Amino acid sequence: MNHRITTALATIAALSAGAATAQEYSLNLSTSQTLQDPLVIAMQGAEERIEERSEGRMEVTIYPSSQLGEDNDVLEQIRAGAPIAALVDAGRLAPFLPELGILAAPYLVNDYTEYAAITESPVYEEWVEELAEQSGIRLLNYNWFQGTRQMFTQDKVETPEDLNGVRVRTIDAPGWVATVEAMGATPAPMAWSEVYSALQLGAVDGAEAQLTGAYGIKLHEVSNNVAFTNHIQLFTGLATSESWFAALPEDLQAIVTEELKAAGEEATRETVAKLAEVQGEMEAAGVAFNEVDIAPFRDRVDVVYEKVGLVEAREALAPYLPSAD
Repeated sequence: MNHRITTALATIAALSAGAATAQEYSLNLSTSQTLQDPLVIAMQGAEERIEERSEGRMEVTIYPSSQLGEDNDVLEQIRAGAPIAALVDAGRLAPFLPELGILAAPYLVNDYTEYAAITESPVYEEWVEELAEQSGIRLLNYNWFQGTRQMFTQDKVETPEDLNGVRVRTIDAPGWVATVEAMGATPAPMAWSEVYSALQLGAVDGAEAQLTGAYGIKLHEVSNNVAFTNHIQLFTGLATSESWFAALPEDLQAIVTEELKAAGEEATRETVAKLAEVQGEMEAAGVAFNEVDIAPFRDRVDVVYEKVGLVEAREALAPYLPSAD
């Protein structure tokens, strides 16, 4: 039997057994972020509200810092029916439905406020249903803003040429790898939990990340510079098992959907509010921040849409993108 399937089945049994005697249903929330991250704090609020509104029929447990495994492995557990909702970016969902990769595409929008028009569009809703039907993954929402991705490096970066030969950690998904490569760097995909030690040991020269997430794992201790490349507005969403979700009573489906969407909105507000504070803490630790001319980077990443097959997806979303105004 495939090792991932064996692991997934074992996880399902372990996660389900404890709650079966006390609660009718259980839901486990998984994220790579730490306990102090605004996203996890928002999850804690959702946990309380779901359990209260369900009158104890559903127990929610939060697993931060990739305690249930790295995102790609957790998605396999979800496909096998595990009662998990994992906070993932669309790049990790693209192997199951390529069109969704557009949600993590570079310079798709100007800032995070422009994403709502996309995720409230009929095009997006159609993709969500196709994903559920084809892969067994139900995308509950996609409104958890984690921040804008920037370049964390040892040496100052001002132009794409400054990234030549620089090994930059990125997410292990085709769109992310293609973006870093197009920007001029050498992509080094690896798990988020490994980034600090990789930078510390010199296995990589930098990492592209959002400020709050980077602060959570203390990248400011092993990086000297942050360039505001603003290359991706990192939104994520909670993906769960379609079979598990479909088996819930309608009232619990509504409670889970409503409260997790509200938690995403809360996480977004708190993330935005914390950005200045996090930058200040990093500057106090000796990290230098610099603005860059985004145009050369933007020009370079146009090829990404062709390379990973997102041209048609961008055309489908054109009425909901800022360029269509």
